[in-house]
Amino acid sequence: GAVLVILFALRQGGGALAPGDLFLFASVAVAAIGYAFSGRLTSRMPGWEVISWILVMALPLSIPAAALTIPADIGHIALKPWLGLLYVALFSQWIGFFAWHAGMAMGGIARVSQVQLLQPFVTFALAALFNDERITLQILLFAAAVVATVAISTRMRGQAPPPPQRDREPPQLAAS
Repeated sequence: GAVLVILFALRQGGGALAPGDLFLFASVAVAAIGYAFSGRLTSRMPGWEVISWILVMALPLSIPAAALTIPADIGHIALKPWLGLLYVALFSQWIGFFAWHAGMAMGGIARVSQVQLLQPFVTFALAALFNDERITLQILLFAAAVVATVAISTRMRGQAPPPPQRDREPPQLAAS
């Protein structure tokens, strides 16, 4: 599924990697590490505590980054961008993770994280709805292929491999 998403990104970008693609891949790798650690923490503490502490630990990086990128005159920023920022801060980066971490604790980190493979395609659907972006056959085909890989891997993960067959009895220890 991940390979399909990467191939889709390369195809959409004309087959070439841009510096932004490398930053995207790096962020995916860092996010995967974060998901794995936060998923493991949910076995020891509630998900809302995990994400709250993660956000507190991110403040030493977040505050200077915000200070460096803030516009000179924030009074000219319209209401919609402020509402968008508020939504992302409260729901996408905090409250949404309450359910996400609870799901990882219940369903397992690997299984639940596969849902993330569908995120680019959900983004395309939302872009079509809100920004009048065009959904192409290529997008639909790649999305269907990713959904199929997630379904196949979920089905295969539920099946335990057969125990190994032994041809002979284990050796007996000699009595002394």
